[in-house]
Amino acid sequence: MMGQLVAKGHELTSHPDEAEVLVVNTCSFIDPAKQESVDTILEMAEYKKIGRARKLIVAGCLVERYRGDIRKDLPEVDALIGTNELESIAALCEGGQPHEQSAAPYLYHDLTPRVLSTPRHFAYIKIAEGCDHPCTFCVIPQYRGAFRSRRFESVVSEAARLFHQGVREINLIGQDTTCYGEDLGIKDGLALLLERLATIDTPRQKWVRFLYAYPNKITQKLLDTIAAHQSLVKYIDMPLQHASASVLKRMKRGGSGDIFLKLLERIRRTIPSVAIRTSFIAGFPGETQQDFEELCQFVQAAQFDNMGVFAYSDEDTSASFGLDGKVDGRTIQNRKRRLMAMQKRIVRARNRKLIGSELPVLIEGRSPETDLLWQGRLPAQAPEIDGFVLLNDFEGAEPQQGEIRRVRVTESRDYDLIGTLLPPAEAPPRFAPAPLINIEPVHA
Repeated sequence: MMGQLVAKGHELTSHPDEAEVLVVNTCSFIDPAKQESVDTILEMAEYKKIGRARKLIVAGCLVERYRGDIRKDLPEVDALIGTNELESIAALCEGGQPHEQSAAPYLYHDLTPRVLSTPRHFAYIKIAEGCDHPCTFCVIPQYRGAFRSRRFESVVSEAARLFHQGVREINLIGQDTTCYGEDLGIKDGLALLLERLATIDTPRQKWVRFLYAYPNKITQKLLDTIAAHQSLVKYIDMPLQHASASVLKRMKRGGSGDIFLKLLERIRRTIPSVAIRTSFIAGFPGETQQDFEELCQFVQAAQFDNMGVFAYSDEDTSASFGLDGKVDGRTIQNRKRRLMAMQKRIVRARNRKLIGSELPVLIEGRSPETDLLWQGRLPAQAPEIDGFVLLNDFEGAEPQQGEIRRVRVTESRDYDLIGTLLPPAEAPPRFAPAPLINIEPVHA
């Protein structure tokens, strides 16, 4: 949306008091996200009274789920734009009407105007939209539609352009990246795409990462491809959701802790240095104390590098809403805290073993904590979701945002590391001027 607005000559601002049109992009996956979206809409509506704003547009998933309710209950909102109406944003800002669009084709391609809301050294590329998995807790298929892949050459073309403009790390995303290409008749689509991205010629070292793998879609071909190419980050984000076979069955996902442990062993055998991230849902309907204890035992055995835990949210439009055996909120929160306490101990022990080692690090810039420190990420740390490395000393040239250098780890925290940056082995990064327009969006 930002790219289309810039292409039409509009100026973007992250300061709502300066904007003539306010756009709130929403999420409605779980109750806290819905409440945050509504609160933000009401907060932005105040700027129609005290700022320059004359129009408030609401976009995203909340519109798909509650279009009628928003029109009825939030008269402050002037226009709505659903997840399949992105090309309407400029017309709505200019006072026109939204275009009729179908969810069938992919939402954008490599020629679609784009503005990066991330720092200039990393970017996300969405390679698929929608989902065909029947997970009972998830409403994405209802509001994002069936799974549909972006065209192979479109992804490659955009990635090449981003690398040429100075981006050092590309993160491929989608509701399920491991299904990429299936709807286009491409076998091992993700593996082939990663292999192609790894061969893009760049003047400096690059990182390519993919997120949100479905466990039964992790093929040996995919693992072999990751292992074979230096620029493919040795990192797998694979949400498992649970380890109890009975809970996974109620989730309509299948699998079990034993099956997952065998998969983890195969992943680590193929990619010895791999970092594995996962996420779980605590308190899913029907989760007994025995089920939870099984999950705890699994977490201890699996020894994940990174892990997140979500408290189950009972959405009235999800299939799990009608399941019996609801777990009370206090029990859910206690289970979540226990799992995260276990993971903290695991990560603390893993991080201590890294003291004294020298590892590649992508420099993010000055630390938000203090200008005396720099901050970076290891390949094992995905942006915005994992820990980071604080750099309290450096050898050679001063750090530059977007550099990939090596760090000597000197200390560890629960989730983060501290180290000394070693001398650079490459020239400082040079970023191309526009079309990468870096702004900090008000809400994403």
